[in-house]
Order: sequence, then C-alpha cells, then structure tokens
Amino acid sequence: MCGIVAAAARREVSEILLEGLRRLEYRGYDSAGLAVLDDDARLLVHKRLGKVAELEKAQHAQPYYGPTGIAHTRWATHGEPSAANAHPHTSGDRIALVHNGIIENHSVLRQQLEAEGYVFTSATDTEVIVHLLHRAMNGCDDILKAMATVVDQLEGAYALAAIDRENPGQIVGARQGSPLVIGVGIGENFMASDQMALRQVTDRFIYLEEGDMVRITPASIAVFDAQGDAVERETTRIAEAEETVELGDYDHYMLKEIYEQPRALAATFSAAGGHEVADSAFGECAAEIFDRVKAVQIVACGTSFHAGMVARYWLEELAGIPCEVEVASEFRYRKRVQIPGTLLLTISQSGETADTLAALRDAGTDDFVGSLVIANVDNSSLVRESDLVFLTRAGAEIGVASTKAFTTQLVGLLMLTIALGRRNGLPQGREQELVNALHALPDYVQQTLALDTAIKALSEAFIPKHHALFLGRGIHYPVAMEGSLKLKEISYIHAEAYPAGELKHGPLALVDDDMPVVAVAPGDELLEKLKSNLEEVRSRGGELFVFADRQAGFTSEPRVRVLAMPHCPEVAKPIIYTVALQLLSYHVAVQKGTDVDKPRNLAKSVTVE
Repeated sequence: MCGIVAAAARREVSEILLEGLRRLEYRGYDSAGLAVLDDDARLLVHKRLGKVAELEKAQHAQPYYGPTGIAHTRWATHGEPSAANAHPHTSGDRIALVHNGIIENHSVLRQQLEAEGYVFTSATDTEVIVHLLHRAMNGCDDILKAMATVVDQLEGAYALAAIDRENPGQIVGARQGSPLVIGVGIGENFMASDQMALRQVTDRFIYLEEGDMVRITPASIAVFDAQGDAVERETTRIAEAEETVELGDYDHYMLKEIYEQPRALAATFSAAGGHEVADSAFGECAAEIFDRVKAVQIVACGTSFHAGMVARYWLEELAGIPCEVEVASEFRYRKRVQIPGTLLLTISQSGETADTLAALRDAGTDDFVGSLVIANVDNSSLVRESDLVFLTRAGAEIGVASTKAFTTQLVGLLMLTIALGRRNGLPQGREQELVNALHALPDYVQQTLALDTAIKALSEAFIPKHHALFLGRGIHYPVAMEGSLKLKEISYIHAEAYPAGELKHGPLALVDDDMPVVAVAPGDELLEKLKSNLEEVRSRGGELFVFADRQAGFTSEPRVRVLAMPHCPEVAKPIIYTVALQLLSYHVAVQKGTDVDKPRNLAKSVTVE
C-alpha cells in the first residue's frame, strides 16, 4: 500500500531515496517524506502532501544531504492525507521511523504514551511506534534491542525502518505481515518494501521472513529471527536486465500496459515449453501434486478474483474438476468443508496481497494436496510460501488499475486447466486446440487493439453519466465484472455487473435513458438468451453498448451501438473482450479528466487487511 526506501552508505543518499520513491509511487501517493542523518548526525526531515514531485521541490529548495536516510510514500489508513500525517514520523528530534501496515492496538498504546507525557502531532498509528522506540531507548544504547522491545508490544501488520541520531550510520528494520527486502551493495546497503525501488543501485536482495529484524550499515547486514537469534538469509541475485518503466510515447502507464499485452501474453505462454503445457511450468513437484488433484479452491481479491471466476468455467467444463472461488477476506473467516484432494490456488499480481497471503497461511496444509500461486513478482511472499508457482511475465505494472497482469493470469489459469485436464479425460485433440488458441492470443489481442479509435468514440457517451450496468452470461459474467471494476476505478462512475439473466430480478428497475448498459455478447450458445435480455433494456429506454463477435448477428440501430469484435476461439474471448473493456474505461477516464494511473483512494499493492 505504501512504499519504504532506506539507505546506509558512504555517499550522499537523498537522490537514491527520491528515485526509490519515484519507482514506488504507484503504491502510495497521498503524501511523501524523507529523513536523513547528515555528516554531523543531525536529523533532517522533509514531508509534503501530494505526490513525490512535491517532495522533490522541497528537497531542491532546501537540500538535505547525508549518508543515512529513510523515505516513504503514503496511502492513508489512519489520518487524512496531510503533511502532518506523512512519514517519516519523529520522536524527541532524535528518532525517525517509516511504517507500512496497520497497528491494531494503537489506541491503547497512544493513551499510555500520552499519560507519560508524549505529545502526538499526527492522527496516525505509526507515530505510536516511533514514540515507543524513543521510550525504549531510555537506558539503552542499542536501537535494535530497543526495536525488539517495541515490536513485542505491537498487534497488527508492519514493515518498519528507523534511524537514530545517537546511532548514526545504521538503520534498523522489522517485518510482520508486510514485506521488507534488503538490497546488498558494496560499501552500502539498503531496505525497501519492494525490490523495484532498489534496482538502480543493486541486483542482490535478501528477503526477510515473518518476524525478522535487521540492522544495516554501509559495511554490514545482520538479520535476527523472531526469537532474536542471528540467522543467515539467502541472497538472491536478480540476473535479468532491469525492465524500463518509462512512458515512452504513451500518455499514461495504463494505456502503455494495455498495449503491452500481446508481448506479455506471448512471454507468459512461453513458459509452457514448446507446443504443449509442461507440468514443470508450475514447479518441480507439480506432476506429483497434479496427479492427486480432485478439486480446486481459488482464493484471490479484486481483479485476481475475477480471473479466478473465469477459471472456474474452464476447470469445470474443460478439465471436469470441481472448482470453488472465494474472496480471500471471506475465505479466512469462515468454517470450511473441504473436498478431499483439493488444490489451494492463490492469485495475486504482487504476491503480497495481505488477505490472500493470510488465507494461504491460515488454510494450513492438512486439508489440501498442495498450494499453487499465480503471481507476477518473483520472490514475493506468496511465491516463497507456496508449494508450486506459476510466474506470469507481465513485467512491471505501474498503473493502479490492473490490465496486463489480469490477462496474463488468465493465460496461466488456462495452462493449469490443460495440465489438470489431461489427467481427467481431456482429449488430446482438444488439448492441441487450446494450445493453438494460446499461441494465437497475441494476434487476437492485436486485432482488438486496432479497434481503439472506435472504442474511444463509444466512450464519449459515458462522459455525462454517473452510473452504468454491465451484463454478461456464463464465462462472460466475470468479464463484465472486471469491466465494471475498471470503469469505477479510474473514471469514478458507479458501475455494477450482473449475470444478464438476473436483469429482470431487480436491476431492470434502474434502466432508463440515463443508464448506459454495456453487454459482453460473443457468439456462443447463450447468445439468443442474451439478445432477449438486451431487448428488455431497449424497450425501457436504455442505451445499449454491445461488444459482440462480428459473426454474432448484432447490428447498430437506434439506442443500440455495436462494436464488432474479432472472431476467435471461445477460450480466447474472455481475454480479448477484457482488453476492449479496458480501453473503454481508459478513454472514459481520460475524457473525464481523472488521474488514470493513480485513481483516488486506491493503491497498487494491498498489503494491509
């Protein structure tokens, strides 16, 4: 949700901190701040409301330089967006601290500290932690020992990084329920909530585990586990070249990422291995686990949940395997009855989604034959803690509204369907048809992108609207859900999706000449029923926007505007129709003047519950 960057070096680090924040701004962007210890061990702090550019202006107007520093971009949880609530938070003009996560018992701790005379200047839960750390330093000259005392008092999730002017040249950190990674340098070391923040300074990383604490200096890294014992954590080298995240000729990252989908889909399917889907694409022990799978339980949030809903149709229809799909935050908090032989499948772009990660941990291992994660970030928590892993190859996704991450997840899910289906009677000829469709996907998406101008023309009708309905049947109902989510995320138009057959059971009451209705209408066996549903809309004065296969027999007429989509195999349709709806949402948002890449109140990686 928020972004942490920290550096302990023998050189000036403020620009390293700022560059790290720029790279993490998509994770939190209502305020930003940095704190450095200069060569005289003075604690210097800049905090600004707004985006990282505002912090840069402050730094340029009054430069704060030093070899040790921490920085943060914030996504508000406790306290409104403001300079006062921005991180780093300080105590006694001595200690500065940044925090990702939520401290659940902050109110009780705050009352205790106020009774002891501590004065709070923010409404955040984080300020409690820095005052606790200041209190723990009384009579203690080791800030790491003091931090251990503090974390024992915290309930909730946190990734922490702190500096102390009485302990110059070192940074201490801790993690519980929120990611923290160490960047290993030469004569300098770093911390961050995401390795992306540090790729400009190192390609070697140490991923901290739950309960770990760490002390870094320019020359050393010391890691301690939850019991306080010194431990060695593996150093991982990211060998591939750093991916560019420049906008290039695009106006927004979202549009760039929509247009990157043909490449991303091809790269993701390349993991299959030639002209078949190899079990090894999911991990070394995949074959042994897949042989025992009798059912699949999918757990995810948001857009990834929609991907799971699409996959349920594939797994049950093509592979003949029962599948349940559940929102992670609900899965965690109910009593479950599990089918024997169930594979637990989690889906997450970041691999750090808090509810999904907690669901994996809470599920245990006894009720499942194994766990598989489909994620876009290697070495993320879900990747490290799952038995099997399928990494999508979407590349960095900066726009908060997910596009290429979603469609590459669908590729991974279809590959899983094929791998499980061949064990459950999927004919070899049908398997080859599915593989051929995967090979052809980039071309079908490219044909869809060629409709951009026509989709932009459709989008103009949505500019004065405040509400929209999305309809779909069968596997295209979750596609409609994803389309409505994209529209509401970035244009702030209230949008809802329904199975088209549910129209007369309530939503039809909303239909009038001010309610646009978007229908996903490929030419499948449910087409005639969908046409009847759409006629119900038109007869009540509703305006229809129909995304239909060019061979489906839909034509534009008064109050019905049809976009003729490429004709393609059935399994490709959820992906190409999603791409068309992404473009629709993008153009509506641009014309309404919203911040497309950083929509209000949202963050890219949801690492708090």
